[in-house]
Amino acid sequence: MAERSEIEAGVREVLGARGKLPVGIDTVGAQDSLYDAGMTSHATVKVMLGLENRFDVEFPDELLQRSVFDQVATIADAIEKLLAEQ
Repeated sequence: MAERSEIEAGVREVLGARGKLPVGIDTVGAQDSLYDAGMTSHATVKVMLGLENRFDVEFPDELLQRSVFDQVATIADAIEKLLAEQ
């Protein structure tokens, strides 16, 4: 299984490519709100699809919540959980 730092780096990579943030992803802390930083609901869908491709996982319905995609840390938590279940 991937290390937490590798997961967070991958999450940031996808957010940088698909999050459409008006600020650089490197300026957003792991606990900072991505929505407060400017991510939209539309971008969230693109980020989710990018994460599924990047980590070869599928987000189940119970993880399709705004709170899961609000922070780099909460996204990484979800990815860790999904990878552990594989």
